[in-house]
Amino acid sequence: MFNSTSLRVTRAIRTSRVLHLSPLRGPRVKVRQLTTASIKSAHNQKLFPALAFLGASASIAALLLKNTESFIRLDAPPTGPLYTPDDISAHNTKDDLWVVLNGKVYDLTDFLPNHPGGQRIILKYAGKDASKIFNPIHPPDAIDKYLPPEKCVGILDGEFPEEEEILTDEELLRLDRIDRKPPLSKIMNLHDFEVVARQILPPGALAYYSSAADDEITLRENHNAYHRIFFNPKVLVDVSKVDISTDFLGNETSAPFYITATALAKLGHPEGEVSIARGAGKEDITQMISTLASCSFDQIADARVKDTQAQWYQLYVSEDRELSKKQLKHCEERGMKGIFITVDAPSLGRREKDMKLKFEGNADVQSDDDIDRSQGAAVALSSFIDSSLSWKDITEIRKWTKLPIVIKGVQRKEDVLLALEHGCDGVVLSNHGGRQLDFSRAPVEVLAEVMPILRERGVDKKFEVYVDGGVRRGTDILKALCLGAKGVGLGRPFLYANSAYGEQGVRRAIQLLKDELVMNMRLLGVTKIEDLTPELLDTTTIHQRTVSVPADYLYKDNYLHMQGVEFNPELEE
Repeated sequence: MFNSTSLRVTRAIRTSRVLHLSPLRGPRVKVRQLTTASIKSAHNQKLFPALAFLGASASIAALLLKNTESFIRLDAPPTGPLYTPDDISAHNTKDDLWVVLNGKVYDLTDFLPNHPGGQRIILKYAGKDASKIFNPIHPPDAIDKYLPPEKCVGILDGEFPEEEEILTDEELLRLDRIDRKPPLSKIMNLHDFEVVARQILPPGALAYYSSAADDEITLRENHNAYHRIFFNPKVLVDVSKVDISTDFLGNETSAPFYITATALAKLGHPEGEVSIARGAGKEDITQMISTLASCSFDQIADARVKDTQAQWYQLYVSEDRELSKKQLKHCEERGMKGIFITVDAPSLGRREKDMKLKFEGNADVQSDDDIDRSQGAAVALSSFIDSSLSWKDITEIRKWTKLPIVIKGVQRKEDVLLALEHGCDGVVLSNHGGRQLDFSRAPVEVLAEVMPILRERGVDKKFEVYVDGGVRRGTDILKALCLGAKGVGLGRPFLYANSAYGEQGVRRAIQLLKDELVMNMRLLGVTKIEDLTPELLDTTTIHQRTVSVPADYLYKDNYLHMQGVEFNPELEE
């Protein structure tokens, strides 16, 4: 495919070492031309294991949620029996399964049947060293913190032979695009970050980030709903000085938006949520930390650039309430400014893009005919969910902490009022970025219904209402603020910015939004956040979902279309 293959490979390796965008890069690389069938096979075997293996961290945490006694951190130096690679390789069956991670040998035999991400990915590395796959997308304490100590059966004595890696044409093209990506100065808006990320992310990572529930109607409606709201700008107002600062839950912030919780940022960038934290801190923007972050909670908290930097914690309430109590206690100790309890995920939505890009490689093990092959990365995370969570639990949780409690994932006005009645400090109107119930209404539409009721009751100032989903422009943020939102959350745009450019990308995304806010507030005829009121909006068509408005081609062109089922490739003779 390339006239100078060796040059391209050298550039590819150099790029991957700098950006670490593929966790599968090894020291020995072999390039060959591949048929369509072999490309697909090699692609699945080499790119998707990292994504599929993320299910292991979800599963390990699931064991923790079911057994708090396993909440043990092994800080002592590795000790125990020594095992050679030959010794370990013999333990490669479903009934006797060892895996090496960072020099330690773990017996995962009992863990295998409970792995919600499916058994095949663990079986793939049965009797092998899985460190290179595991480390780039998991917190450093994921194993020792969550597995019972007796599951570490010994120490690796020696090294496994390095496996020769095949770089497919597809992977070479992806690495070449990383080398040629636009300089950050050419990124003009949040859509541009997604353009770059789509070209440089491994397919499995892109599918996980971009996927939504079922036919992805709500995913698109979240964004499109903002297009049904228009402005009524003032004129002849002195707008020479514009202030976009505000406060969230009593803490000052430089702008009325925040980085909302998203899982697995390491799929796109090796520093994951840590680089997001640094970028947010340097721009005085609040970051919400996900329970399912790929960096540890303490790593992200330690990444704060100053003591006053505001961070929130997004909580999936555990079946083991004592564990959730401990989490909240630790949040207080680490200086979190708020707890956001996710309530829109009693089970995970059906995200077909993610499911279709599940790992399908061959596992070199015995008797695997009954292995569950049907689960994608999102399903592997469902072990964190307690489907019994109810309003009575919220009342109890309110007693566990002095931190503000905000309910995240509210989708109707009746539940907003219930949150108020149960002593919560606010809500986030959200449908999980369209990843849960398809045909849920857009949060901004719910916002337009909720705020008049709260104003009528006189609680719109003390009970804070946030909104997320579909936001891509400063004008989207202004529309939500005019309707009465306290702040606006963005998730995917910052994943894409971080994936493409790391901390500097996060800062650039924040700066672009700030610039758009200042410019459009001037054009709207206001100078501070308090001036943004419903009178500045025309919302007459907000509920008319078939209304004709000009197309947003930047958003449409970035949408990763869902694909139907594919036939198997032609068999090679």
